[in-house]
Amino acid sequence: MKTRCLLYVLSIGFCLFCPTSMAYSADTTIVRATDFGVRPNSFENASAALQKALLYCKDKPGARLELPAGRIDLWPEFASKRELYISNGTENDTLSKVKSIGLLLEGFRQLHIRGEQTLIVLHGKMLSFALLDCRGITIEGVRFDYERPTMSELTIQFITSTSANFQVHPDSRYQVLNEQLIWYGEGWSAKNLHTILVDPQTGMMRYSNFRSVQQGKVRELAPNQLEVTGDFSKTGWKKGDHLTMRDPYRDNSGALISHSVNTSLKDISMHYMHGLGIVSQFSENLRFERVKVAPAEGSDRIIASFADCFHFSGCKGSIVIDQCYTSGAHDDPINVHGTHLKVKEKINTHTIRVEFMHHQTYGFEAFFQGDTVAFVKSATLLSHGLGKVKRAVLLNKRFMELEMETAIPEEVNQDFVLENISWTPEVTIQNSHFERTNTRGILVTTRKKVRIENNRFVRTGMHAILIANDASSWYESGPVADVLIQNNRFEECGYNSEPGNAVISIAPENHELVPNQYVHRNIRIRNNYFKVYDEPLVQARSTMGLDFSANTIEASSLLPKKGDKAALQLTACANVTVLKNTFQVPWEPILQFDKMEKKTIRSKGLKLVVQHP
Repeated sequence: MKTRCLLYVLSIGFCLFCPTSMAYSADTTIVRATDFGVRPNSFENASAALQKALLYCKDKPGARLELPAGRIDLWPEFASKRELYISNGTENDTLSKVKSIGLLLEGFRQLHIRGEQTLIVLHGKMLSFALLDCRGITIEGVRFDYERPTMSELTIQFITSTSANFQVHPDSRYQVLNEQLIWYGEGWSAKNLHTILVDPQTGMMRYSNFRSVQQGKVRELAPNQLEVTGDFSKTGWKKGDHLTMRDPYRDNSGALISHSVNTSLKDISMHYMHGLGIVSQFSENLRFERVKVAPAEGSDRIIASFADCFHFSGCKGSIVIDQCYTSGAHDDPINVHGTHLKVKEKINTHTIRVEFMHHQTYGFEAFFQGDTVAFVKSATLLSHGLGKVKRAVLLNKRFMELEMETAIPEEVNQDFVLENISWTPEVTIQNSHFERTNTRGILVTTRKKVRIENNRFVRTGMHAILIANDASSWYESGPVADVLIQNNRFEECGYNSEPGNAVISIAPENHELVPNQYVHRNIRIRNNYFKVYDEPLVQARSTMGLDFSANTIEASSLLPKKGDKAALQLTACANVTVLKNTFQVPWEPILQFDKMEKKTIRSKGLKLVVQHP
C-alpha cells in the first residue's frame, strides 16, 4: 500500500510537467487508460480508446497500464483486427479468418496490464486479448465476459411426453417466428445446435440434442417463458434439467498467445469464452496463476467456455497452471499437445513436403529453421530417426516444405508423420480445481517432464486425465517420458464414457503394436484419492514403466455398480508396479492384461486376469 501511495504522489507531481498523466517511479512508467478516453460504467465503445492506451505503452518497456475499476465495453467496431490461424480453432476455408480483438499486443516488450477487478464486456464475437510476438507480458486483475454469450441456456420447468415448458436464461436472446425458436446474438444466429444437458444438482453433464424443440411448435407465454408441443418421449429430460447449446463451428477463440515468451496471467476471470478458450501456440514460458474460468457469480449461467479452457499447442519452455479453477466447459479444461504433419511427398533426399490433416488445425508455421523433428510411423507412433530443419516454408494454408540438414531416413514415406520436438514443454498443473465438464479434465502429450499434483477433479464426464498421442484423428503429438500424477482427488469421474470409463487413460492410438517397443514411458500415479462409482481406474496401452501405488480408492453411492470390469486394464505394457493401494470398495479389484507377460507385473492386492489367455 505504501508503494502504491508513493507512485500516486509521484504521478501527481509529474503531471504538472507532462501533457499526459504518464508518471514515473524509480523504474516504472505508469499509464492510465482513463487518460486516453476509457470511461468505466459508461457503456460506450472503448475499443479505440483502449487501443490508443496500449499503443502509447508499446515503446516504453517496463510500463504498467492501469485499467479502472468498473465495466468497460468493447465492440468489434474500432477494435483491432488481424487474420489469425489458430490451432484446433480454424475451420471452413470459404470464410474470413479476420478476428476482432479486445486488447491487441503485437511486438510488445515488458508490459504489465493491471486492473482493479476491471470487467471487460465483449460484444459480438471477439478475442478478449491477443499477444502476438510479445515478451514479458503480465495481465492481472481483469475479468472478461460477453454481453451475449454464444451459448444459449434454458431450464425445464415442466415436461410430459408431448409438451414442455422452459425458462430461458435472460442472457440468451431469442425470437419465436412461425412457431419456431431462433437463437441470435450481436451479428449472428445459430441453427446447428450442439446440446449438452446439465443436472444442476450434481453438476453432471451429458450429451443430448435439441431436435424435440426444433421439430415442435413453440409459443411464448411471457418474456423468457416458452411452451413447446412435440415429441419429448425419448429425450430422457426431467424437470429442473438445464439445457446448454451452441453452434459447434469454431470461428474464434477466447484469447490467443502466439510466438510470445514469458507470459503471465494472474487473478484473471473468464466468465465466458467463444470458441476454443485461451489458446497458446508456439510460445515459451507461460504461467497461469489463479485464472478462473466460470460464469460470473450471481449470473445463474452454467457454461463459461464454448470448448476448452486452456489449450496449448506447440509450446516450449515451461507451462505452469497454479491455483486455477474451471467450471462449465463444453470441452476439456486443459489440453497440451504438439501437431503431427503427414508426409505428402519426399521431393529429394533432403527435402520433404508435409500436410496439416485435421480440419480445425492449419494455416500456421509448424516448423522453423533449426528445429529438431522426429520421423514417426503413423501406425506405430514410433520414431525412425531425427532431423534438423535447414529451411521451412509455409507453401499455403495446408502444406509446408522442409529442407533438412542431413538426409531423410530412407524408409520415410507417406505412412509417416513429422513431430516438431523442439517445441515441447515441461508442464506443471497444481493446486487447481476442475468441475462441470462433459469431457476430459486434462489432456497432455509432451516429451518433457509433467507434474500433475494437488488438484481436484469433480465429475468430469470422461477421463479425468488422458495421455493419448495420435497420427490418424486429431494428429495431436506426442509421447510422454516423465509423468508424475500425485496427491490429487478424483471424484466420480468417467460417467460419460462407459464402458471405457477409466479415471486415468493412457491411450496412444498406435494401430500396430511392435514387440518390446513402447509409445509412452515412466508414468507414476501415486498417493491419490479416488472416489469411484464403478471399477475402472486406469487403462494403459503401450507403456513402459507404469507405477500405480499408495493410492486410496473408495466407492461412491452416486451410481450403481455396472458389472465386473477391471480396475486396471493393461495392453502391451511392461515394467508395471501396483503396490500398497487401499481399496475400500464392495467389489474385488482386478488387474487385466493383454499382449504382455505376467512376469512384467509387480502387484499385490489385485486379482490378475489374462484378457486373452
